[in-house]
Amino acid sequence: MTNNDILKKLRVALMLRDTDIEAIMSLVDFKISTSELGAFFRSEDHPKYMECGDQILRNFLNGLIIYTRGTKEAPKKPADALLHKPVMAKAKMGNAATQQKSDTGPKKPFKKGPKGPPDLSFVAYKNKKKS
Repeated sequence: MTNNDILKKLRVALMLRDTDIEAIMSLVDFKISTSELGAFFRSEDHPKYMECGDQILRNFLNGLIIYTRGTKEAPKKPADALLHKPVMAKAKMGNAATQQKSDTGPKKPFKKGPKGPPDLSFVAYKNKKKS
């Protein structure tokens, strides 16, 4: 199993996006671009494929430890770190802003449909049964 396979499997298992991986790498002061990350996730026969070196995987794993556990000075619970990703927080803030814009008008009441079972008398059955 190569370093690329390990990186791919961790990405899928932890449901990480490229921006999440970049943020994790920045926790250990290791800068990597989105195009470099994309090269790691390509198939081996692709012309832009690049092997993931030991240093990159090591920095990713060290950053992942800080991302999930926190630092020694400021520890955090692993479950909280996985549920509250920084990228997801930005997305939620963006959705809240768009909802505030759309909620400016009065709300219309929801109309309920007819009560009782629907009329199925017009249905033709192939075996000529009637329900």
